[in-house]
This record gives sequence, C-alpha cells and structure tokens, in this order.
Amino acid sequence: MEALDIKTIFTLTLMGHAIPITETVVVSWAVMLVLIAASFILTRRLKTVPTGPQAILETAVEFLNDFAHKQFGSFAKYLGPYMGSLFLFLFFANIAAVVSPLEFKFAGLEFIPPFEVRPPTRDINVTAALALISILLVLVCGFAARGFGGWFKRLLHPLPLMLPFNIMEYGTRLISLALRLFGNMLGGYVLMYLIEGIFPIALPMIFSLYFDFFDGMIQAGIFVFLTSLYISEAVKLNED
Repeated sequence: MEALDIKTIFTLTLMGHAIPITETVVVSWAVMLVLIAASFILTRRLKTVPTGPQAILETAVEFLNDFAHKQFGSFAKYLGPYMGSLFLFLFFANIAAVVSPLEFKFAGLEFIPPFEVRPPTRDINVTAALALISILLVLVCGFAARGFGGWFKRLLHPLPLMLPFNIMEYGTRLISLALRLFGNMLGGYVLMYLIEGIFPIALPMIFSLYFDFFDGMIQAGIFVFLTSLYISEAVKLNED
C-alpha cells in the first residue's frame, strides 16, 4: 500500500557512502525547525508582568516544573526540559498530516498535490529510537540515583529469582513504547488514507480532528507519561 511506503526525498553522498534522506527525516527536521523558531519568537520580548502568549507559556512551564519535581525529585531540572521538548516534538510530529494538501477528485475535477506531509511517527525507526532513548535514560538515571550496587540490588527485588524477569522488563518496555506509538499512528494514518479515498469531500476534515489532532495529542501524552513513570521508578529510593 502506498500509504505504508517511506519515500526517499534525496540522497547525500558522504565519503563515498550514499545516505538516503527520507520523508521521515525531512518532516522531523521541519518539526524541529518550527519548535526552535517558536521558542525564539515566544521568548524574544519577555515582560515582568506576563500577558497574552507569555502568560500561557509561563503557565505551561510552571506546570511542567511541578510535574517534573513530583516525578523526578532532584533530577527534575535535568529531565523536566527533556520531557517538555519530547511532548512538543511528538505532538507536532503526530499532527503533521494536518498541513498536508489533499488529493481531490470529484465530478471531473482533479487536484493532485505537489507533496504530501506524513507523520514521522508512522516510521518504526523514529518510535524505536525514541523508545531506546527513554530506556537509556531509565538506566542512566537509575545508576545516578542508586549507584551500580543499588541498581543491581533493585534487579533482585523482591526475590533473587526475579533477576532474569527484571532484566527482561527493560526489553519489554522498549518494545512496548516503540510499538504502541508506531501502531497507533500508523493505524490512524491508514484509516485517514482510506477515508480520503472513499469520501474525498467533507468527511476527511471531520475525521482529521480525531485521527490527526486529538489522537496525536493523546499518543504524545501517553509516551511521555510512560517514560516519566519508568524514570520515576528508577530514581525514587524510598521503595527499597
């Protein structure tokens, strides 16, 4: 199915090696560019008494700081900004298809869009990479909070017999994070693709509010929540 293809936009040659730049990479770059530009614009002229967008921004940052402090304790100043950035990247990556022009065929009229924007999170390489970063953060933060001895002791909890299962848990969490986000985003994208093919007028815009926007926000929130939950379990020492 065409909707499942990951297209190569262009190819870079570096030291004799061809590096394909896919639509996933291009859209991911575009999302990062939007976030960087927005951060400069929103923080360019800050006021002592916040109003308008600054007030909303400061409220969101305060909520993020409170959330990070409750979840990560002394690690909040390091992990809070990452969790906020991760959510924003996933949210905008998930809803990227909203700005994609639609193909139109009706009553002899036809419009073929010159390009199509597809969410990069429908690519398993993206979700697997983000899941791997999350699990590595769990390990690094666990070592930092408990030391290697304390971290290894945690693997023996509640019984030494649980050692292989506790180790296996890191792998199952990695797979779960990657496949949950990938499956939901790919499934929603395929459904939207089928709806656009069967009912090209009106219905795609209505269903897009859920599959492209609302579901994208939910999946971003779930991924960040699970990541923060796993890290919180690793850094909190009062469970032993």
